Amino acid sequence: MSFVFKIFVDFDGTISKVDVGDSIFRKFADKEKVDGIITKLLNDEISAKQSWSSLCDIAGNINKDEFDRFINSIEIDKSFHELVDYSKVNNIELFVLSDGFDYYINRILEKENIRSLIIYSNKLTINASGKLIPEFPYLDEGCTSSANCKRNHIINHSSDEDYTIFIGDGNSDKFTAEFCDFIFAKDDLLKYCERERITYFPFKDFHDIVIKVKQLASKKRLKKRHQAELKRREVYMME
Repeated sequence: MSFVFKIFVDFDGTISKVDVGDSIFRKFADKEKVDGIITKLLNDEISAKQSWSSLCDIAGNINKDEFDRFINSIEIDKSFHELVDYSKVNNIELFVLSDGFDYYINRILEKENIRSLIIYSNKLTINASGKLIPEFPYLDEGCTSSANCKRNHIINHSSDEDYTIFIGDGNSDKFTAEFCDFIFAKDDLLKYCERERITYFPFKDFHDIVIKVKQLASKKRLKKRHQAELKRREVYMME
Protein backbone atom coordinates (compact mmCIF):
# COMPACT_ATOMS: atom_id res chain seq x y z
CA MET A 1 0.00 0.00 0.00
CA SER A 2 1.64 3.23 -1.15
CA PHE A 3 -0.53 5.59 0.89
CA VAL A 4 -0.32 5.81 4.66
CA PHE A 5 -3.84 5.78 6.10
CA LYS A 6 -4.77 6.50 9.70
CA ILE A 7 -8.29 5.42 10.61
CA PHE A 8 -10.21 7.02 13.48
CA VAL A 9 -13.58 5.54 14.41
CA ASP A 10 -16.29 6.56 16.86
CA PHE A 11 -17.70 3.91 19.22
CA ASP A 12 -21.27 4.65 20.36
CA GLY A 13 -23.71 4.01 17.54
CA THR A 14 -20.87 3.39 15.09
CA ILE A 15 -19.04 0.31 16.39
CA SER A 16 -21.84 -0.49 18.83
CA LYS A 17 -25.34 -0.98 17.42
CA VAL A 18 -26.81 1.50 19.89
CA ASP A 19 -25.57 4.63 21.62
CA VAL A 20 -24.37 2.87 24.76
CA GLY A 21 -24.08 6.01 26.90
CA ASP A 22 -27.65 7.08 26.11
CA SER A 23 -28.93 3.55 26.65
CA ILE A 24 -27.26 3.24 30.05
CA PHE A 25 -28.71 6.44 31.43
CA ARG A 26 -32.17 5.84 29.98
CA LYS A 27 -32.17 2.55 31.90
CA PHE A 28 -30.57 3.64 35.19
CA ALA A 29 -31.87 7.22 35.51
CA ASP A 30 -35.14 9.13 35.09
CA LYS A 31 -35.85 9.20 31.33
CA GLU A 32 -37.39 12.68 31.33
CA LYS A 33 -34.37 14.13 33.10
CA VAL A 34 -32.07 12.30 30.69
CA ASP A 35 -33.97 13.68 27.70
CA GLY A 36 -33.73 17.20 29.13
CA ILE A 37 -29.96 16.99 29.56
CA ILE A 38 -29.39 15.52 26.09
CA THR A 39 -31.63 18.17 24.51
CA LYS A 40 -29.54 20.90 26.15
CA LEU A 41 -26.37 19.26 24.80
CA LEU A 42 -27.74 19.01 21.26
CA ASN A 43 -28.86 22.65 21.43
CA ASP A 44 -25.35 23.69 22.55
CA GLU A 45 -26.72 24.99 25.86
CA ILE A 46 -24.28 22.84 27.85
CA SER A 47 -20.97 21.15 27.04
CA ALA A 48 -20.42 17.41 26.67
CA LYS A 49 -18.59 17.35 30.01
CA GLN A 50 -21.50 19.06 31.75
CA SER A 51 -23.96 16.62 30.19
CA TRP A 52 -22.00 13.54 31.31
CA SER A 53 -21.51 14.91 34.82
CA SER A 54 -25.22 15.68 35.11
CA LEU A 55 -26.22 12.26 33.79
CA CYS A 56 -23.96 10.51 36.30
CA ASP A 57 -25.47 12.63 39.10
CA ILE A 58 -29.09 11.76 38.28
CA ALA A 59 -28.26 8.04 37.97
CA GLY A 60 -27.83 7.95 41.75
CA ASN A 61 -26.48 4.73 43.24
CA ILE A 62 -26.64 1.83 40.80
CA ASN A 63 -26.27 -1.91 41.28
CA LYS A 64 -22.91 -2.82 39.75
CA ASP A 65 -23.92 -6.38 38.83
CA GLU A 66 -27.05 -5.15 37.05
CA PHE A 67 -24.96 -2.45 35.36
CA ASP A 68 -22.45 -5.01 34.09
CA ARG A 69 -25.18 -7.37 32.86
CA PHE A 70 -26.74 -4.56 30.89
CA ILE A 71 -23.41 -3.69 29.25
CA ASN A 72 -22.82 -7.37 28.44
CA SER A 73 -26.14 -7.42 26.53
CA ILE A 74 -25.03 -4.72 24.09
CA GLU A 75 -23.90 -5.83 20.65
CA ILE A 76 -21.52 -4.34 18.13
CA ASP A 77 -21.80 -4.19 14.36
CA LYS A 78 -20.15 -7.53 13.56
CA SER A 79 -18.69 -6.10 10.36
CA PHE A 80 -16.30 -4.09 12.54
CA HIS A 81 -14.20 -7.27 12.71
CA GLU A 82 -13.63 -6.90 8.97
CA LEU A 83 -12.18 -3.41 9.39
CA VAL A 84 -10.00 -4.57 12.29
CA ASP A 85 -8.65 -7.49 10.23
CA TYR A 86 -8.12 -5.33 7.13
CA SER A 87 -6.19 -2.76 9.19
CA LYS A 88 -3.95 -5.42 10.73
CA VAL A 89 -3.13 -7.07 7.41
CA ASN A 90 -2.28 -3.72 5.82
CA ASN A 91 -0.48 -2.22 8.83
CA ILE A 92 -3.00 0.62 9.13
CA GLU A 93 -3.22 2.22 12.55
CA LEU A 94 -6.80 2.05 13.81
CA PHE A 95 -7.91 4.32 16.64
CA VAL A 96 -11.17 4.27 18.59
CA LEU A 97 -12.14 7.80 19.62
CA SER A 98 -15.14 7.97 21.91
CA ASP A 99 -16.96 10.58 23.94
CA GLY A 100 -18.27 7.63 25.93
CA PHE A 101 -16.54 5.74 28.73
CA ASP A 102 -13.75 3.19 28.95
CA TYR A 103 -15.76 1.09 31.41
CA TYR A 104 -18.18 -0.18 28.81
CA ILE A 105 -15.99 0.17 25.70
CA ASN A 106 -13.32 -2.15 27.07
CA ARG A 107 -15.91 -4.61 28.35
CA ILE A 108 -17.79 -4.79 25.03
CA LEU A 109 -14.67 -5.10 22.87
CA GLU A 110 -13.21 -7.75 25.18
CA LYS A 111 -16.41 -9.76 24.81
CA GLU A 112 -15.84 -9.61 21.02
CA ASN A 113 -12.20 -10.70 21.37
CA ILE A 114 -11.09 -7.39 19.86
CA ARG A 115 -7.85 -6.40 21.53
CA SER A 116 -4.79 -4.22 21.00
CA LEU A 117 -6.72 -1.27 19.56
CA ILE A 118 -5.63 2.23 20.49
CA ILE A 119 -8.56 3.68 22.44
CA TYR A 120 -9.12 7.22 23.69
CA SER A 121 -12.23 7.89 25.75
CA ASN A 122 -13.53 9.39 28.95
CA LYS A 123 -13.09 7.30 32.10
CA LEU A 124 -15.72 5.89 34.43
CA THR A 125 -15.48 4.20 37.81
CA ILE A 126 -18.13 3.01 40.25
CA ASN A 127 -17.49 3.75 43.92
CA ALA A 128 -18.42 1.55 46.86
CA SER A 129 -21.93 3.01 47.11
CA GLY A 130 -22.64 2.53 43.40
CA LYS A 131 -22.10 6.13 42.35
CA LEU A 132 -20.85 6.66 38.80
CA ILE A 133 -17.69 8.78 38.83
CA PRO A 134 -16.72 10.28 35.43
CA GLU A 135 -13.26 11.60 34.58
CA PHE A 136 -12.21 13.56 31.51
CA PRO A 137 -8.45 13.19 30.95
CA TYR A 138 -8.57 14.50 27.36
CA LEU A 139 -10.81 17.50 27.93
CA ASP A 140 -10.17 20.57 25.77
CA GLU A 141 -12.39 23.58 26.44
CA GLY A 142 -12.29 24.32 22.70
CA CYS A 143 -14.05 21.01 21.94
CA THR A 144 -17.44 21.56 23.57
CA SER A 145 -19.29 18.81 21.65
CA SER A 146 -17.00 16.10 23.07
CA ALA A 147 -15.47 15.86 26.55
CA ASN A 148 -12.77 13.72 24.94
CA CYS A 149 -11.31 16.05 22.29
CA LYS A 150 -11.16 13.74 19.30
CA ARG A 151 -9.61 16.45 17.13
CA ASN A 152 -6.50 16.53 19.32
CA HIS A 153 -5.97 12.78 19.03
CA ILE A 154 -6.19 13.01 15.24
CA ILE A 155 -3.71 15.89 15.15
CA ASN A 156 -1.34 14.12 17.56
CA HIS A 157 -1.41 10.80 15.69
CA SER A 158 -1.07 11.95 12.08
CA SER A 159 1.33 13.93 9.94
CA ASP A 160 1.20 15.83 6.66
CA GLU A 161 2.10 12.61 4.83
CA ASP A 162 -0.82 10.64 6.28
CA TYR A 163 -4.31 10.35 4.85
CA THR A 164 -6.76 10.56 7.73
CA ILE A 165 -10.07 8.69 7.69
CA PHE A 166 -12.86 9.39 10.17
CA ILE A 167 -15.89 7.13 10.73
CA GLY A 168 -18.79 8.37 12.83
CA ASP A 169 -22.46 8.97 13.31
CA GLY A 170 -23.26 11.57 15.95
CA ASN A 171 -23.05 14.91 17.71
CA SER A 172 -19.59 14.35 19.18
CA ASP A 173 -18.23 13.68 15.67
CA LYS A 174 -19.34 16.87 13.91
CA PHE A 175 -16.45 19.07 14.98
CA THR A 176 -13.89 16.28 14.64
CA ALA A 177 -14.75 15.11 11.14
CA GLU A 178 -13.86 18.47 9.64
CA PHE A 179 -10.18 17.81 10.34
CA CYS A 180 -10.03 14.58 8.31
CA ASP A 181 -9.37 13.92 4.63
CA PHE A 182 -12.01 11.23 4.16
CA ILE A 183 -15.22 11.08 6.17
CA PHE A 184 -17.55 8.10 6.44
CA ALA A 185 -20.83 9.29 7.90
CA LYS A 186 -24.29 8.10 8.85
CA ASP A 187 -27.23 9.41 10.90
CA ASP A 188 -26.62 12.82 12.54
CA LEU A 189 -23.08 13.18 11.20
CA LEU A 190 -24.35 12.54 7.67
CA LYS A 191 -27.02 15.23 8.11
CA TYR A 192 -24.38 17.63 9.42
CA CYS A 193 -22.09 17.00 6.45
CA GLU A 194 -25.02 17.55 4.09
CA ARG A 195 -25.98 20.79 5.80
CA GLU A 196 -22.43 22.14 5.92
CA ARG A 197 -21.60 20.84 2.42
CA ILE A 198 -18.73 18.70 3.67
CA THR A 199 -17.65 15.89 1.35
CA TYR A 200 -18.35 12.46 2.83
CA PHE A 201 -19.04 8.82 2.00
CA PRO A 202 -22.27 7.34 3.36
CA PHE A 203 -22.07 3.84 4.83
CA LYS A 204 -24.33 1.17 6.27
CA ASP A 205 -21.65 -1.04 7.82
CA PHE A 206 -17.90 -1.50 7.94
CA HIS A 207 -17.92 -3.77 4.90
CA ASP A 208 -18.88 -0.68 2.87
CA ILE A 209 -15.95 1.17 4.38
CA VAL A 210 -13.39 -1.57 3.70
CA ILE A 211 -14.47 -1.71 0.05
CA LYS A 212 -14.08 2.07 -0.30
CA VAL A 213 -10.71 2.18 1.48
CA LYS A 214 -9.45 -0.54 -0.87
CA GLN A 215 -10.55 1.63 -3.80
CA LEU A 216 -8.75 4.64 -2.36
CA ALA A 217 -5.61 2.58 -1.76
CA SER A 218 -5.61 1.38 -5.37
CA LYS A 219 -5.48 4.89 -6.84
CA LYS A 220 -2.27 6.29 -8.27
CA ARG A 221 -2.92 9.67 -6.70
CA LEU A 222 -5.05 10.80 -3.79
CA LYS A 223 -6.13 14.33 -3.10
CA LYS A 224 -6.53 15.48 0.48
CA ARG A 225 -9.58 17.48 1.48
CA HIS A 226 -8.46 21.10 1.27
CA GLN A 227 -10.63 22.38 4.12
CA ALA A 228 -9.29 19.65 6.41
CA GLU A 229 -5.70 20.67 5.59
CA LEU A 230 -6.53 24.29 6.40
CA LYS A 231 -8.15 23.38 9.72
CA ARG A 232 -5.21 21.18 10.74
CA ARG A 233 -2.83 23.99 9.82
CA GLU A 234 -4.76 26.40 12.06
CA VAL A 235 -4.26 24.05 15.01
CA TYR A 236 -0.54 23.66 14.27
CA MET A 237 -0.17 27.45 14.17
CA MET A 238 -1.78 27.79 17.60
CA GLU A 239 0.66 25.33 19.23
